[in-house]
Amino acid sequence: MKKLLFTLGLSALFLGVSAQDNQKPVGGTGPMLSLDKEVHDYGNIANGANGTCEFTVTNTGDQPLIITSCKGSCGCTVPKCETAPIKPGDKTVITVKYDTKRTGPINKSVTISSNATNAPEKIVRITGNVEPAAETPTSPVKDQSPMAPVEKGH
Repeated sequence: MKKLLFTLGLSALFLGVSAQDNQKPVGGTGPMLSLDKEVHDYGNIANGANGTCEFTVTNTGDQPLIITSCKGSCGCTVPKCETAPIKPGDKTVITVKYDTKRTGPINKSVTISSNATNAPEKIVRITGNVEPAAETPTSPVKDQSPMAPVEKGH
């Protein structure tokens, strides 16, 4: 009797393991976010120049990728992203506009939030330097002081 129970127990164990081995994992890899670059370097950029750059996102997973939001690290960095689902293998572009009227170094970030299994929150950066604004020549100022000679008409 003990041998019979032992044999039945082993048989059930092997059948259970065998059944689990034949099951495919549920969900696969899911949506996966891949970027063409993680940093955009403007280099030296003129004050007031076009401060727009782009990051290309590709869904390298096997399910639709949904970008839920893109958020700049401050008000001078404004990202724009589409929230429509991105099919596996398809791409979308995130556009980032930086306010180049702010002189000095650029070191800002944009946080991309999505349903990606590999990077639910991905941070991209923009770097560079905004050059000082060109000085405009000043025109001579007419002397308006009370002691200035007054022209008299005839």
